[in-house]
Formats: sequence, C-alpha cells, structure tokens
Amino acid sequence: MFKKLFLLLLFTIILSCKNKEENPTQFTYIIGQIVNPTLDYIIFSQGNEILDTVKLDARDFFHYKTDKIKPGLYNLKHSESQVFYMEPGDSLLIHLNTVDFDESLAFSGKGGEQNNLLMTLYLLNETENQNLPKWYALSSKDFEDKIDSLKTLKTGVYKEFLENNNEVSDGFKKVALANIEYDYYSKKERYGAANRNNPEKFKTDFFDYRKKLDFSLDELKFYYPYYRFMNRYFENMVCSEYPKNSLIDRNSYQYNNRKIQLIDSIVTSDTLKNSLLRYNAYMYLLNAKNADEERKFFETFSKMDTDKKHVAELTELYEATVKLTKGNNVPDVLVVNTENVAMDLRSLIKAPTVLFFWSAQSKTQCKEIHNRATELQSKYPEYAFIGINIDPHFKKWRETVSRLGYNPKQEFQLENLTDAEKKLALNYMNKVIILDKNAVILEGKPNMFLPNFEELLLGFLNK
Repeated sequence: MFKKLFLLLLFTIILSCKNKEENPTQFTYIIGQIVNPTLDYIIFSQGNEILDTVKLDARDFFHYKTDKIKPGLYNLKHSESQVFYMEPGDSLLIHLNTVDFDESLAFSGKGGEQNNLLMTLYLLNETENQNLPKWYALSSKDFEDKIDSLKTLKTGVYKEFLENNNEVSDGFKKVALANIEYDYYSKKERYGAANRNNPEKFKTDFFDYRKKLDFSLDELKFYYPYYRFMNRYFENMVCSEYPKNSLIDRNSYQYNNRKIQLIDSIVTSDTLKNSLLRYNAYMYLLNAKNADEERKFFETFSKMDTDKKHVAELTELYEATVKLTKGNNVPDVLVVNTENVAMDLRSLIKAPTVLFFWSAQSKTQCKEIHNRATELQSKYPEYAFIGINIDPHFKKWRETVSRLGYNPKQEFQLENLTDAEKKLALNYMNKVIILDKNAVILEGKPNMFLPNFEELLLGFLNK
C-alpha cells in the first residue's frame, strides 16, 4: 500500500514540475494514509494557527498541497498530534496507525529522513523520561553521568544523520540540536524538582546551564522539548521561593500568579512569552476554585499577554470556569438519552450527583473512567454517577453504550457540543462535577482519579 502511495507522490511531483514551467510558485506536498482512523480528516497547523483541515478519502488517504509553507515546525493532528519539520518544495509521505500513533508514524519522500530523525529523538526522550524517576535518589554527579550518556547517544544519532544526508538546512539543524539540548536541561529540572528539599545534594555547577538559556527562540516556541523545558524551569523558579519542606499547591492563585510574573519579566520573545502565559493561564483557570482569585489572576494575565486572540480565548474560558465554582447552579445544557429524547441537564439531578465525561474516541479513558465510576458507585450509593458523552455521532454513541454494557439510564450525550464545551469548560477528560440534590455545584473541577476524591465525596455527605 505504501509503495502505491509513493507512486502517487511521484506522479504528483511530475505534474507539479510541469506546472512550474508555467508558474514559478513552489508547492509543498503532504500525502499520507491513516490506518484505523478515528476521524475522517486530519488537521495541519503551525502552533495554534490551523493551516487546513484535510479530508480522508475512501481508502483513508489524504493529499495536501500548499504554497504557504515557510521553513519550520508544523503539527499534524488526528485525535493525537505530532510535530514535523517542513521546508518549501518538500514532498512528504506520512504513514501512521492510530492504534500505536507515535511508534507507527513514519515519513518518506523529500523531507522524510529529517522527520524520521525527529521521531527517533522523540521516542528516545519519552522512553528515557519514563525511567528517569528511578535515578532521582542518586547524587547529582551520578545523575548527571547517567543523562550525559543518554545525551551522547542521541548526539551520535544526529551526527550519523548528518554524515548520511548532505544537504541539511541550518534551520533543521537548530531544531534537532534543540531537541537534544533542551530535553537534557528538562531532565536536570526534573531532578531539581524531585530534590527541592535536599539542596545539599546538588554539586555547585549542576545548574550552570541556566546561565546560557535563550528566552528568545521564536522558531521553537511550540516545540515540545523547548516549551516543556521552559515550563519546568519557571515551576522550579517559583518553588525555590518557598521555604524548605513546605507544601506547594501548584493549582493555587499564589503559585500561578507568581509564575506568570516571572514569565513576563524574563522571557524576551513576545510570541514565546504570550504562548507561555496563555498555557499557564489556561491550566490555572481549569483548576481554580475561588471566583475572586480567578478574577484577579485573569486581570493580571490580560495585561501581560499582548496577543488579542489569546485574551479573547481566555476571556471565554474565564467566564465559563468562574461559573463552575462552588455555590453556583450547574450550567443548564441540553442532553439526550439513548432514546434520543432531549432534556435539560438540571432535570436529571434528583440526588447528590457526580457528572463525568467520556469519549469513545479514547478507548482507554472510556474504560478507565467507567470502571472508576462503577467502583465509586458501589462505595457511595448515595450518589448518582451520570456519564456524559462528548462525541458528535448519536448512533455510534448508543451502539457503544450497548456494546460495553453501560447502564442506559445513567448515560447521556450532549445535544449541542459546541455550546456545552464552552459552558462546562470541557477541556480535559478526567474532569468531573459534583452536585448536590438541587443541582448546586459542590466541586466543579476535581479529578475522579486523584487520591483525595473519595474524601470529597465523604465530606459532602457528612455536612
């Protein structure tokens, strides 16, 4: 199948070369196939800016042609997402299987080898980071020796790539080296966070790399190794201001307000600064529990972020999340039952209730959250546990409910997904809403899998 795809690409390139004789415009092609697709389209974007939404054909192939490409990093999204590098004139073939998204993602064609290198580095980083906690108990010297050897390994992979590929742009070299360098720095920041209460463990030069950090790399502002490092760095900067052995609530107003102040004062790239401010404001608002603190935080954020789109987006989120704080009525949205009868969400609430949200597109989340709801239902029969599906297709949802044996009397689907997503701030799947019997919010932003969730349920029953 992939050979057929390659022949299709060659045919397309021949046509494009012919067109170039008449039109000097340089086109870039992205052609590919999705195995086991979960949607009928794929999205191409650069950062938060969507370039195009490309439909899959009957064989689950896609074909994208553009003359708008500039050298740099782009995103492809099909339920999950991944970063790739493009230059004008590239003819990139992409093949992936959603069952094993990152591991199956493969590139070929012009621009393919450099993207395979980025995927190799990505997978190495993710495997290393999973094993990293095992080394936090080591001395800083021994830990550094460990990650130095990992960095050497990846640097060797990069050098081998250069030896086998003659024409590699400086822009791509910068991206590949940033992948290696900033992931290395992130590992140090993670070690620093894990040993915050043991400052005597750190050798004197352990954090010397911080002296040469570059806070102005616009071209990397959406690249996960650089962006992830920046967030960890600022988290550690805030934590360093707390007394040793003190408990730090990373969802608190104090913590998050200080974090955006540091970002605003240190980051010199406006686009990177705005991106970091947006992300941190986004995460804070999703977890904040005090309306007054949310208001103060949002006012500060909106003066710092100079991107009007960010402020407009976060204004909408703020207005929704502040209504999900304790004491407010749950926003009234329309839901439908398995018989396709529409009703108000509030009309379902007859007893203390836990609303949880799920999507059949995420099989693991769907299974885990229902198992957790079933477990809690048996422990706390005083509560009703109501599942709210956020998928757009009614028949597929009803078939899933039947096939997996869920109780149809406790399962509903949102009637107007766009309206409900805004009102309920449905931005992460493990979020739940705890209500009293009158549909008044007791807790609007907890996570059902957190250790203290059962304490919350018990606490509300005992009041």
